[in-house]
Amino acid sequence: MDLRSELLKSIWYGFTALDLEKSGKVSKSQLKVLSHNLCTVLCIPHDPVALEEHFRDDDDGPVSSQGYMPYLNKYILDKVVEGSFIKENVDELCWTLTAKKNYQPDRSSSTILPEKDAFRLWCLFNFLSEDKYPLVMVPDEVEYLLKKICMAMSIEFNCVELEDFFSQDSVQQSGITVWMFLEMMNSGKVTRGIDASIISMAIEEVYREIVGDVLKEGYLWKKGQLRRNWKERWFTLKPSNLSYYTGEDRKDCQGNIALDENCCVEVLPDRDGKRCMFCLKTLSKTYEMSASDTKQRQEWTTAIQTAIRLHVEGKKSLHKDLKLKRREQRELREKRRQAKEEELQRLRALQEERERKLAELELLKEAQKQAQALLEQDEQRRRQQHEQLQRALEIQLREAEEARVSMQAEMALKEEEAERQRKRIQELEEMQKRLEEALQQEIKARLDEEAFRYAQAGLLAEEEEKMKALMNLQEEQEEYIAKTQREKQELKQEMEAKSRALEEAQRQLEEVRANRHRVDQDVVRRDHRWEAPSRASRSRRSETPGCVSEGVRDRGIGRRAKKMLTTELDVI
Repeated sequence: MDLRSELLKSIWYGFTALDLEKSGKVSKSQLKVLSHNLCTVLCIPHDPVALEEHFRDDDDGPVSSQGYMPYLNKYILDKVVEGSFIKENVDELCWTLTAKKNYQPDRSSSTILPEKDAFRLWCLFNFLSEDKYPLVMVPDEVEYLLKKICMAMSIEFNCVELEDFFSQDSVQQSGITVWMFLEMMNSGKVTRGIDASIISMAIEEVYREIVGDVLKEGYLWKKGQLRRNWKERWFTLKPSNLSYYTGEDRKDCQGNIALDENCCVEVLPDRDGKRCMFCLKTLSKTYEMSASDTKQRQEWTTAIQTAIRLHVEGKKSLHKDLKLKRREQRELREKRRQAKEEELQRLRALQEERERKLAELELLKEAQKQAQALLEQDEQRRRQQHEQLQRALEIQLREAEEARVSMQAEMALKEEEAERQRKRIQELEEMQKRLEEALQQEIKARLDEEAFRYAQAGLLAEEEEKMKALMNLQEEQEEYIAKTQREKQELKQEMEAKSRALEEAQRQLEEVRANRHRVDQDVVRRDHRWEAPSRASRSRRSETPGCVSEGVRDRGIGRRAKKMLTTELDVI
């Protein structure tokens, strides 16, 4: 944890103390005052122009912690020089701001810690808290701090009274805030029955050890460099130096020994009436010292070697290193706990799997027993079925033998029958050939008959054409007769006028009429005779070839009659 992180923890409390409404924002006027005071205690020059420019009055309203961080980093923390200021002053400024708002103990109680002790516990809490906001301290670190305080008071830490406090879910999950820690210390659970001065001395000792990086303090006898006499001095060991004072109030510093990798500690034998001696060697000097007893000498030599080791390793604080190691141990424990839980879950899963498999095995055994019983029943049933099948097979074999004999007899009969059938088939094939030949002849005859029918159809078509022509001729004859009658009427009129002159002609005419009438009757009679049987004659013409010549003969007679009539008319 670097200096910037330590300062930010304290400043965070100051910022949250100014957030009266707990909205996460602080007014710009309050931030101006806070920034000015921080510059003062950090011993950096004020920059009023940048301060006014950054926090000028506008309509933006209050500033959040994220809005304040750019100014804090650029104009304050970036200008901080380590060793140029006293960090305790910064802590006191931030404590003053936050204590007014958050630290309000019951003053009537006899176990309330003094303001100075509360401040030191607040600083110890900030040092040991986790590097995340809001700041909390894990129960392990709280227990570590309480053990250090109890050790400084020379009492044994009793965590029985604090088990309920540590076992709370909120404490285990979220950690402990500084106000919960101070409330617990003011409750007297740890310091009950102990004098207030002893508590204050223990808290100061732990504060100087952890926050002030004091590895060890105490009286030692030191041999002078010039006079070579022995004087008792109050020594304060830090990772970078070993300082000694005239008294434990540390007001008069008599010297400061810088520690580096060239320093070493050696144990010396007793001499000059001094015992428990050791020396600290540097490149330029050797400092001889004497402890009160062997234990103190061992503690001082070990502490000085630790300081030299820290300097060689580039570490400025023992407790920062110890805090990191404890955090790594907690993370390792957490990992081991998680791994153990995973292992337990795995073991439980394996146990459940084993129990499940055992149950399945029992079920399998039961199923095996049932299957064995079923197998025995099946085996017995198969034996019975086998015996039944064997008896049935024997019966079937006898029946098969008898059937074979009967089959052989039937086969012989069937062979004879087959031979007869083959002969019958041959006869049928020959008959089929003959029928096919007869069929061919029948087809040929039918084709000839069809051709003859086609020829007859042609002749009938010709007869129909001729009949049509005869009908047309008859119509023309009738028209001609009608015309003749008209002419005759005219002739009658002429004949009446010339009756006398034509009596002879009348007689002849009557004869002609009689002849014509007879001819007409013959023609009409013949026509009726021809028209009536014409339809029957068409069917008989196909059967009687002479019908065609008879029709022709009738038509010839009609033509001769017509010619005779025409001749008679011409005569008339």
